[in-house]
Amino acid sequence: MALSRNLTPCAEIARFGDLMLTPEIATSSDARDMGPRPGSPLWTYLTAVIVVGFAALLIGEVRLGLGELAQAGRTPLFWMLAVLVVLGELRPVMVSSSTSVGGTPTSTMFTFAVLMHYGLPTAVLMQAVAVIVNGCLHRRAWHRVMFNIAQATLAYSASAAAFAVFGVDPTPAAPWTPDGRDIPAIGLAALAYFTVRATLVCVAVALHERKPITRVVRGSIGPQALVYGALLGLGPLVTVVMAHSSALVPLFIAPLAAVHFTATLSLRRDHQATHDGLTGLPNRKMLILRTEEALAEAREHERVGLLLLDLDRFKEVNDTLGHPVGDRLLQIVAHRLSHSVRPGDVVARLGGDEFAVLLPSIRDAHAAREVASRLRVALTQPVRLEGMTFDLDASIGIALYPDHAPDFELLLQRSDVAMYMAKEGRTGIEFYVADKDRNSPERLSLLSDLRAAVDAGELDLHYQPKVKLENGQVEGVEALLRWWHPERGPVSPVEFIPLAEQSYLMREITQYVIRKALAQAARWWHDGIDVPISVNVSARDLLDSTLPEELEAGLRTFALPASAIRLEITERVLMTDQAYIAETITTLADMGVQLSLDDFGTGYSSLVRLQRLPVSEVKIDSSFVRRLAESPDDERIVRSIVDLVRSLGLRSVAEGVESLEIATRLREMGCPAGQGRWLAKPMSAYEATVWLRHRMGPAFGARAGDEARLAPH
Repeated sequence: MALSRNLTPCAEIARFGDLMLTPEIATSSDARDMGPRPGSPLWTYLTAVIVVGFAALLIGEVRLGLGELAQAGRTPLFWMLAVLVVLGELRPVMVSSSTSVGGTPTSTMFTFAVLMHYGLPTAVLMQAVAVIVNGCLHRRAWHRVMFNIAQATLAYSASAAAFAVFGVDPTPAAPWTPDGRDIPAIGLAALAYFTVRATLVCVAVALHERKPITRVVRGSIGPQALVYGALLGLGPLVTVVMAHSSALVPLFIAPLAAVHFTATLSLRRDHQATHDGLTGLPNRKMLILRTEEALAEAREHERVGLLLLDLDRFKEVNDTLGHPVGDRLLQIVAHRLSHSVRPGDVVARLGGDEFAVLLPSIRDAHAAREVASRLRVALTQPVRLEGMTFDLDASIGIALYPDHAPDFELLLQRSDVAMYMAKEGRTGIEFYVADKDRNSPERLSLLSDLRAAVDAGELDLHYQPKVKLENGQVEGVEALLRWWHPERGPVSPVEFIPLAEQSYLMREITQYVIRKALAQAARWWHDGIDVPISVNVSARDLLDSTLPEELEAGLRTFALPASAIRLEITERVLMTDQAYIAETITTLADMGVQLSLDDFGTGYSSLVRLQRLPVSEVKIDSSFVRRLAESPDDERIVRSIVDLVRSLGLRSVAEGVESLEIATRLREMGCPAGQGRWLAKPMSAYEATVWLRHRMGPAFGARAGDEARLAPH
């Protein structure tokens, strides 16, 4: 089970400062905690509590005396209770995986019974021994063990003082057994114990995580009070059973074991719903909850920061050593990130090799950059796996509240924009800059609507055929995304696709389009219409190392060959020389997926780069084709591209064929295929199916004349 670095308010302070680790990564050094910095508020507070608590413990033991303690130690009941207290300390009841709610030790029930039966000195001595045993077995830092002993001693001292108000002061020589008349005394003593212990721990947590004490109390008192109330309420029953038949006391283990087992199952389900299964880090759901908490409690003149982090060379490990080693690497990354943030910060995994870091309270942008720099330094340490050494790096985007965004969704979107800027500019770390973001308030609203449309499956695909200019035969169809907004009506892809490309949503849209296109291809291919469907993917999509795997899984699901799908990439891909983009393209080509270079002629690509990419088709941009009949310059450009593509052994497809004259000139130039509204307009799935059946039927092939076959139908 992963350990949480974040403190668990009003939980055992033994968890103080633990790190988010997976069992495979934890080492002997992970358990060490150097403690708070001397002179800091937390150090001063812990020192004060330890001094006062140990003074109370020493006074109590001196008051008890060795004689009475030795007398009590001669009874089997004393040792039975001591063992139960130790076991209870080792087995806390976990009521939630939330970082605001921690475990409650079942030793509370037995120690409270010892307090009522034998008195304060015996109870705190047993509790101290139990904490020391727990600390040794779990290798707790000395200051945490001492603080646990001190805060438990002070809490039981407050409980003993409450009993003293009612004249109850038991000793081993004069044990006390409560009855029905003692309920007020028991209630006051239990309340005193819980109040003191909760206060001491919550203050420590607030100082450690730099959180307001009210937030810590509000997030943990309720669940903890419920469990402590049950355990403290059972304490008097243990005392009564002790007085009548000590042999029956171990029977209390059965209900405690049942409660522990049930709570563990509930905790496991809760943890699985809010944490990543591979790394143990919080997932997107937990990140949203923690961010909303931080935004709601943000103080004036403070910032809330959200850092989005993407590994730059993760795919190299996956491709070289396989996914198990890649998973191991992600665990190491999670470990390093968790070690590099401050107490109270949240490290989450969003999926793949993308992580997020929430800074609930940050002074300013400079402090946020310091955290980001620390994260990058931690990640750039060489990683040795399977006998090989890998150098990692990361691109980090930062967005701050309230400077850049007012809520989680916009913080994530804008940190994603900043991260992509850092990746493109190779700067490593970038803040969100409004001037570099094309998102106006209207477009941000549109992005929210687009996200809802994707979740609801409201986006549709239209299909535009590509045909041979020689005889009108169908070469394939291109899937074109369409969105009908309930209020705005049809929204042009030119408007919403660039918006999505600047957000985390683009990955979901690409996955959505591929799934929908594959489903349509399956209907056609299984109906005898063997027409490949082309899907546009951006350079950013190619940064996703999981794209080939998702595509392969989709082909397998729909029982389709790789030739049923084509991917169209823009010429801008040639302008980047990030190695793993080319590797992704090569992986797709090795799968048998044909690649087409879209909008060719609008960039500044070189022949060398074009030759290096395993593309089979080049699409000439429509801006040149449309002016073919009226501009000699554009005609020369198109002719040159056709000749160039042919010389490289590739096929060319002319986009924007809007008239018979253009189609005729392209055919004379030797351009094999074209696409445009004159040849065939974009059609819905139903219309495209009717069109394809007609165009691919025997009646169409029997028609005479090139113009008749090329003309739209």
